[in-house]
Amino acid sequence: MPSITRNTKDWQAIDVAHHLHPFTDPKYFDSKAPLVVTRAQGSHVWDSDGRKILDGMAGLWCVNVGYGRQELIDASHRQMQELAYYNVFFQSATPPQIELSRVLAELTPGDLNHFFFTNSGSEANDTVIRMVRHFWEVEGKPEKHIFIGRTLGYHGSTVAATSLGGMQNMHDMGKSLLPGFEHVMHPHWYALGGDLGEEEFGVKAAQALEDKILELGAGNIAAFVAEPVQGAGGVIDPPKTYWPEIQRICRKYDILLVADEVICGFGRLGHWFGSEAYGIEPDLMPMAKGLSSGYLPIAAVAYSARMHKTLQRGGVFSHGYTYSGHPVSCAVALANIQLIKDEGLIEKVHNETAPYFRQRLEDVVAEHRLVGEVRGAGLLAGVQLVKDKQTRALFNADQNVAMKCRDHCLDGGLIMRAVGQSMVASPPLIITKDEIDELIAILLESLDRTAADLGIV
Repeated sequence: MPSITRNTKDWQAIDVAHHLHPFTDPKYFDSKAPLVVTRAQGSHVWDSDGRKILDGMAGLWCVNVGYGRQELIDASHRQMQELAYYNVFFQSATPPQIELSRVLAELTPGDLNHFFFTNSGSEANDTVIRMVRHFWEVEGKPEKHIFIGRTLGYHGSTVAATSLGGMQNMHDMGKSLLPGFEHVMHPHWYALGGDLGEEEFGVKAAQALEDKILELGAGNIAAFVAEPVQGAGGVIDPPKTYWPEIQRICRKYDILLVADEVICGFGRLGHWFGSEAYGIEPDLMPMAKGLSSGYLPIAAVAYSARMHKTLQRGGVFSHGYTYSGHPVSCAVALANIQLIKDEGLIEKVHNETAPYFRQRLEDVVAEHRLVGEVRGAGLLAGVQLVKDKQTRALFNADQNVAMKCRDHCLDGGLIMRAVGQSMVASPPLIITKDEIDELIAILLESLDRTAADLGIV
């Protein structure tokens, strides 16, 4: 960007005048100015006033290797000089795209050795929809077209991906829920389990899928789609009985299983992919975010040998994007994966930082008077805010308890996200134990300030 000198108020005024922010009520900026982020390094960002802020969300669940990594900057520069762009439409390919396919095939579980490249998780899930329906048509079963997702599932914000997800507010905007998409309950024991134990509830939540299959007819169901741990829905990790039962049901009725790894992939749960953490054997696996640590837009769909054999019989695959397999994005993704390997970040998360993070959440945050539950896995965390810890009673929605806490966190130098009546965190995989302590300390202080706002002592 050309050198431009403006002060914070100038930046904010221009932004409010010309920019519509995603998932934000435009009226919000009538009373709150946007945060203008100007630089970043490691696990921290700096705003336009020079204030240092711990990024507890890794950008938007994505900056896994942290900010300012010269290895990724250099990879982009080298590829820009050699080949800034070429498409993969004309029976053509580029070396970075070819190499990334090979490297991903070594990392993905099972026989997910084939890839289609896109630019975002939303596009990856749109691709899943078209690919799966095409698969069943080639198999001679075009009636298998319905997708089943979960309430509070998030799979992107294009019209098709919005329909795949289970966010009611997204369906309501523009009446954008397409036909051919159904949803079953999400496996959040604390909110929905009632008097059931966690393991019993896990089976019950999975049984909701079989009930829906029997209602609609197995011969009409194309696939079940779910995140290993639900991210934007509030970081909902399922009971250990859930995924084995889901997998059994999908296999029983010959329904394709799609594990959405857009958030959970590339080390977030202490494994290359969240599917490994839960023993999931998916037929398709969309991925994005951590693939390049957010340095450049890139995403992909991994799919099985079974699907590949069928697609080979299906004629022209009439689907694609101008920037599918963009050579610079692929080069950065390759450098990002190599950096994760070289620094042993998967092992570090699994063995050191994630256990420490979870211990601090359980030992300290869970004891706070506003906290009913801490949940999550790896370096994903959800903190449920409640009015009454014993009854699990929530605050009234108009009290905006999570947004109050989020604003106090930002004032204290920490970015966390408010989801419903929960606070969620997804810090960079490079976060240190000292930075985890910093995150916990600011969160606790923010919870105290939120309690004071509510008149709770």
